[in-house]
Amino acid sequence: MANIEEKIENLVKQKIEDLGYELYDVQYVKEGQNYILRIFIEKPNGSIDLNDCEKVNDSINDILDSANYIKEQYFLEVSSTGVEKTLRKDKHLRDNIGEEVQISLFKPIDILEKKQKEITGVLKDFNENNIIIQMDKEEISINRKDISQIKTVFDWDSLN
Repeated sequence: MANIEEKIENLVKQKIEDLGYELYDVQYVKEGQNYILRIFIEKPNGSIDLNDCEKVNDSINDILDSANYIKEQYFLEVSSTGVEKTLRKDKHLRDNIGEEVQISLFKPIDILEKKQKEITGVLKDFNENNIIIQMDKEEISINRKDISQIKTVFDWDSLN
């Protein structure tokens, strides 16, 4: 499915940018009986609203149908990244170095003398094999193949 995601990203990226948005990510997933193509967009210096999603949806729908990369029937969802962004690509990681992230693991591992399946810390660095975060005063290296998801952490208390 990653190949389809890359093809679709290449297909719609320029159109989305021409509309004044940034293509953040493309995900093609099967949930239950349904296939879903998710297009995540951002707007420089602004938040995405329903009108933005509709505008992008209407602009890329015919392009996707013409290319016919996806043979199954699928649902197209265009949305914002949300306040807690999923970091799937190296570019996402690079853009968030120094930010607080939450890492979910496939299975618990020993971190700071305790088995943990979710870890929150500051993203310090990354390479092909590992993600390095700072927890408390320690830097911890986590093997990327052990990670099911990495996302930014929004400070909800800052809204009060």
